[in-house]
Amino acid sequence: MLTPIKLIECPRDAMQGLHDFIPTETKAAYINKLLKVGFHTLDFGSFVSPKAIPQMRDTKEVLSLLDLSETKTKLLAIVANVRGAEEAASFPEISYLGFPFSISETFQQRNANSSIENALLVVKEMHSICEKKEKTLVVYLSMAFGNPYGDNWSVEILENWASELIKLGVKILSIADTTGMATPEQISEVVAYLLNKFPQIEWGVHLHSTPFEAGKKIKAAYDAGCRRFDSAMMGFGGCPMATDELTGNIATEELLAFLNHKEENLTIDNSKFNEARSLAVEIFS
Repeated sequence: MLTPIKLIECPRDAMQGLHDFIPTETKAAYINKLLKVGFHTLDFGSFVSPKAIPQMRDTKEVLSLLDLSETKTKLLAIVANVRGAEEAASFPEISYLGFPFSISETFQQRNANSSIENALLVVKEMHSICEKKEKTLVVYLSMAFGNPYGDNWSVEILENWASELIKLGVKILSIADTTGMATPEQISEVVAYLLNKFPQIEWGVHLHSTPFEAGKKIKAAYDAGCRRFDSAMMGFGGCPMATDELTGNIATEELLAFLNHKEENLTIDNSKFNEARSLAVEIFS
């Protein structure tokens, strides 16, 4: 049986690094349009410190303005600690909680003011919260292809931390190229290795890239067996905690073009996609 494609659109990632605050009503209007497109999941907001990510300080208000009455698309919220997980899990509209787990000690401290070992304990508590509230935890393996901080990296280190997370009950892991440094060859190697080692896990990729390299990175992950892809309209966004200069997300347009070329059976409504894209141009220009 063929594994279906899961498309995770990431307006939260696209917005979070912008300096100027996007009005709550504008965020909600954009996400409401995305809810009609046919994505599997929307990474729509985050329950993190407003000091760390000011753009996301109105996630609760945005959520209250969303129309979920005629959509099959699920909502995912990013959380950085147990308090955030408890808050996000209290909303029945949210299906997935996403947690960035860095295999770089430097970035784990920079991103969440925590050690990797402590982050593992946080994941354990988050998984328990998700089970009690009937949510699903998605863990992002940040800095999965190396890091600019000089911390040790190898596919074996990545495998070790993935194994520890799986022991805690995590069933969805997304391999994150946080700084956009991965080459297509490295993506191919890492994705194939992890899928082979842990075939019971739903593996995804959250890749950052320059527009020039994006198509090659998509192909590398797809050819290695990945069927869960994060992307953002027009490639906006990136992690503001990673570097001073953001590297954008994989553009959803390029991802869709590639998957259509592969004749994948997608659920995307092209007219609704174009409507959402038109609003994205207004928001991000």
